[in-house]
Amino acid sequence: MTALVTTLAQEFSQPQPNLESVIHLLDEGATIPFLARYRKERTGGMDEVQLRKIANRIGELRELEKRKDTILKEIASQEQLTPELAAKIRACTDKTTLEDLYLPYKPKRRTRATKAKEKGLASLADRIQYLNASQTKKVDLETEAMPYLSDEVKTVEEALQGAGDILAEQFAENADLRAKLRDYLFKNGTFVSKVKSDYPEGTTKYEMYRDFQAAVKQIPPHNLLALLRGEKEGVLTVSLVSDEQMVLSQLMQEEVTTQSSRLREFYQQLLQDAWRRLLQPALEREIRRDCKHDADLESIKTFETNLRQLLLAPPAGMKPTLAIDPGFRTGCKVAILSETGQFLNHETIYPHSGQKKREQASRTIQELLKHYQIELIGFGNGTASRETEEFLSETLAKIEQKPLMVRVNESGASIYSASEVARKEFPDLDATVRGAISIGRRLQDPLAELVKIDPKSIGVGQYQHDVDQKLLKNKLEETVESCVNYVGVDLNTASQQLLVFISGINSAIAQNIIKYRDEKGTFSSRQELLNIPKLGAKTFEQCAGFLRIRNGDNPLDNTAVHPERYPLLEQLFQQWNIPLTQPTKLAEKLKSVDLQQYVSDDVGLPTLEDIIAELEKPGRDPRETFQSASFREDVKEISDLQLGMILEGVVTNVVNFGAFVDIGVHQDGLIHISQLADQFVQHPSDIVNVGDVVKVKVLEVQEKLKRISLSRREIT
Repeated sequence: MTALVTTLAQEFSQPQPNLESVIHLLDEGATIPFLARYRKERTGGMDEVQLRKIANRIGELRELEKRKDTILKEIASQEQLTPELAAKIRACTDKTTLEDLYLPYKPKRRTRATKAKEKGLASLADRIQYLNASQTKKVDLETEAMPYLSDEVKTVEEALQGAGDILAEQFAENADLRAKLRDYLFKNGTFVSKVKSDYPEGTTKYEMYRDFQAAVKQIPPHNLLALLRGEKEGVLTVSLVSDEQMVLSQLMQEEVTTQSSRLREFYQQLLQDAWRRLLQPALEREIRRDCKHDADLESIKTFETNLRQLLLAPPAGMKPTLAIDPGFRTGCKVAILSETGQFLNHETIYPHSGQKKREQASRTIQELLKHYQIELIGFGNGTASRETEEFLSETLAKIEQKPLMVRVNESGASIYSASEVARKEFPDLDATVRGAISIGRRLQDPLAELVKIDPKSIGVGQYQHDVDQKLLKNKLEETVESCVNYVGVDLNTASQQLLVFISGINSAIAQNIIKYRDEKGTFSSRQELLNIPKLGAKTFEQCAGFLRIRNGDNPLDNTAVHPERYPLLEQLFQQWNIPLTQPTKLAEKLKSVDLQQYVSDDVGLPTLEDIIAELEKPGRDPRETFQSASFREDVKEISDLQLGMILEGVVTNVVNFGAFVDIGVHQDGLIHISQLADQFVQHPSDIVNVGDVVKVKVLEVQEKLKRISLSRREIT
């Protein structure tokens, strides 16, 4: 524990007592959202980002310790473990250095060096090493090799070749040398790509990589991932190029001390062999792996940011909703949802199949709006979207009470509608009707609906199929968990898919909560959670503060105040004669007094300040106010676009090189990073987020390629 805490303190510049608390709490089963919100005194107020980095590093360091133990046992079993080597291994804080130290002792298949050793040439290699260090000016290598001739080694040349193979492998397995050369390649190497001759110019999507090169240390992540994808698809050849003469010259200078021209010639040849055959290929693989890992992290980070913005998009609100999945030939599927998101009814209308059916569809919509007192209309942004929007506008013009009409991003809705989750929820409905329901629920509350879909299917991010899939899955699940706990969920309406992301709740407990709710009715108190099978005191501690109960027995149950703080607050309500139903009054009172008098070993100022913030706005939704874009009625197809047009749109995706915007023409336009603002932009996410409503200018339209270039410069 001491070594772990010391390492973490050095890397994260955090006080050791706080780090010790984090380790203990995590080992006891605490989640990151719980620690960030309810244990600020013990963590020193670290936020989720810091805590996740520390938690991940704890896992890495513990895995590293396990690996060290395995390596030490292996080397000891070979009777080659010295105190100095053991100390070096124990001091390692990264896997690369550890594996470099282990490399000479790692069991391997028979190499040229091992074959040479089997022929008794190890002593000759040792002799040559001695001569190199002895400063002898005249060395006759052929004479030195003569004693080592045998039935297996018939010539002097063969003996010297074998000794050279042994020395080459020793150089290639030297940890310090590998570290220096790895650093050199990273700082001075260049990634070079070529399009294979099978693909003439203009026939591949990798044209920009036909004759491409970029410094290893500077290559943008999306470029590297594109190179590796092109290589995997057999279109590109990708190599890491460096100055071999510079490398060999440096090796000769550092490793060869002899003044014998013959011995220097011998070393030059074996070092060239060590570099070309052993070091360069191995180090290139390692650098490509490390650069790929870094590119994965950057790409996943972009995906995480976009997903967070999408999940935390402002909800239109839990209101009676009419949702439409647009379509031409097969019609538009209409679903009716209650103010709690409950599915009530569905219809199919055909507004794009002639005037007669259009009029009938209009009457149907008007009847549904009136009967269900609809306040929201949501329609998907896919096929027939703009045509359906035009039809709805015509219909709403005929009535006085006009619901808010919103175009909804339906990415992933088809994935959900065909999923096991959707089939279980609506076994008797067609997939297209399920899709309409999903569109409506996304409008009411994006977070509650989008958690049902694999994040990779939501349509944000870049190169998500090329990055480390296990890492991507873990990071996206962390993002969903963070968002769900940040907002909190209604215990009486939350789906199983939403509940599983609540701190401390697993799939089995989520199922038990749903079952209890179905059998017993709505929860009236957080304390009822303790009646749920498998939900014990520890789980209750983790989850209770993130679960809300509207109109329950205790008004505090509809806030993020943790039940463990109820006794203190109930005492204060009573002390100042404030009704429990008026938490805002208690907040006002607390703001007017010295909070230090309520500080204890368990409750510090951060917790008291959080409690006041919650009591000021009990039951509030922390997400921003809902807004929607207004698309131009005369721009429905890409052919309607004209250069210089100023349009309003919605950001659908943010990537390293820019942002994609839905401007209502069935094809998102791209704002290149250079066109995002009048000033220099480090990263697109510094300027725009997924879901932002923005104004853009049309720069270029390539109708055949379906490419639209947009700009925000001079109009932001």
